[in-house]
Amino acid sequence: MTRQRVVVAGVGLAGLIMVGMALPGRVVRAAEAHAETGQTSSVLVETMESELHRAMNSLGSSTSRAQQPKPYFLSYSVADGEQVRIAAQFGAITNSNQSHRRFADVQVRIGSPAEDNTHGDHRNSALTTIPIPLTNDREAIARSLWFATNRGYGKALDGYLKVKADQEVRAKEEDGSPDFSTEDAKVALLPTAPPLKVDTAEWETRLRDLSSLFKQYPDVFYNTVALEASSETDYFVSSEGAKVDTPNHVARLVMVGRTRAADGMDMFRAETFEADATGHLPDQKVLAAKVTEMGKSLEALRVAPITDPYNGPAILSGRAAAVFFHEVLGHRLEGQRQRGDEEGQTFTKLMGKQILPSFMSVSDDPTLQKFDGTWLSGHYNYDDEGQQARRVDLITDGILKTFLMSRQPVAGFAHSNGHGRAEVAHMPTGRQGNLIVTSSKTVSDAELRQMLIAEAKKQGKAYGLYFEDISSGFAVTTRRSPQAFQVIPLVVYRVYVDGRPDELVRGVSIVGTPQAALARIVATDDKPEVFNGICGAESGSIPVSAVAPAMLVSEIETQKQTQGTARPPILPPPSADTSANAAGKGGQ
Repeated sequence: MTRQRVVVAGVGLAGLIMVGMALPGRVVRAAEAHAETGQTSSVLVETMESELHRAMNSLGSSTSRAQQPKPYFLSYSVADGEQVRIAAQFGAITNSNQSHRRFADVQVRIGSPAEDNTHGDHRNSALTTIPIPLTNDREAIARSLWFATNRGYGKALDGYLKVKADQEVRAKEEDGSPDFSTEDAKVALLPTAPPLKVDTAEWETRLRDLSSLFKQYPDVFYNTVALEASSETDYFVSSEGAKVDTPNHVARLVMVGRTRAADGMDMFRAETFEADATGHLPDQKVLAAKVTEMGKSLEALRVAPITDPYNGPAILSGRAAAVFFHEVLGHRLEGQRQRGDEEGQTFTKLMGKQILPSFMSVSDDPTLQKFDGTWLSGHYNYDDEGQQARRVDLITDGILKTFLMSRQPVAGFAHSNGHGRAEVAHMPTGRQGNLIVTSSKTVSDAELRQMLIAEAKKQGKAYGLYFEDISSGFAVTTRRSPQAFQVIPLVVYRVYVDGRPDELVRGVSIVGTPQAALARIVATDDKPEVFNGICGAESGSIPVSAVAPAMLVSEIETQKQTQGTARPPILPPPSADTSANAAGKGGQ
């Protein structure tokens, strides 16, 4: 079963550590890593081009290998980046390192665009990934690419033979689209990313101070405050003549706290801050206030009542609605989900038809760096197939217009629209970048709340639900399983119709099916919010953003979360007073 999930960067810290970390790199000094920064672009690109042309002119062409086909497409992608990672827990540093990595993805296609070695279940036969030298040594880089190209050609040849064998025994496919689209080759050599500059000592002090604030909450048994900063340039050349290098630099600060209720249910809060440099992250006062808010929230959550399964009206905050749209809608509008015998194809046959209320529109615009002053994780200039990023209007006034396309065509959509994305060591597929939800039927937050109460009364409910914050979710898109989604909220309130104060509850998961859920949106507020996260799917874990206003739905279904059986910590946490008394007694 294929599952797509979006996770707040740093939840359990896994999302944070995974970014740019599909494969390990050695630790180096910044000065060493960038001693030849000004030469890196020319050396790498020239070496990649030279070795690529040599391979295209040689593979499958010798007399002794007359029966071995020539590749019709070859590309080299190199990710060259530095990362700094620092983490602290309860006032002490748990990790602090700097690394430099260079990895090459070599893609080899045999056959023709109409049918090649990537067809059907053999898509990964085109890809070979290896580390390449960190220094600008032309001969060493060329030898590494030579080795990877030979290995890649063998994989591609084996995959192509399997594709041909499969075609002899399988029934006719529903979608006979080609395996690779024809696109104009782009040439864009942007300035390389600058050397990574992070004041490690300063940030270690800041993270220690922030994480130590969790000590005042005795029921928070785990916390981490982590910084990841990276500066990377991605290089792409292809046998079609494409030549692109694009810089990318990001700083991400993640704060996580976890507690456990008396009945064994674990709960956590997570906050993520992102910017294009560490100097643009929030100041210490803002971050400290957020830690305090998280600690108080966790203390309240652990004693909050567990809510029962519910089916009724609810409001999703802007952040919650953003995750909701990413999972419920966004994944099902990715191009590759419209072809293949295993895909559910929820919206494939609904092109030109209404799938949202007429007051709602959805676009995906990776060209946006910020939204209303907030940095967007899903920004990029060129996708991972060398195609220029562009805005795509997916849904206009509720009507479905198109899909998010890589260079893998589907029926009716023969070309990429700049959304072929992948993590290192993964084949690109159509993926979301910055998903933007807009509405022409907006009201104030106060009016939206009153509409919730009115709808709950109309349905005979004692309360409606308000989802303030959401951590993650996943969508199932394959035919073998129900076409369902699940979204995991962190902070949920009951909004009573009789005027009682809102009540914090826990243990809630939002579940449902996409078409039914989307049809029940009644209205939105007028204040869009940003959700930045890391999304995992078949082409790896990539940074994404979603922007949406808060929305009222007339009906939403929830179920109970897994409760757990472990008790809260039996031994009370050590305190400053206890440690001081122990030291005093030892001195006597």
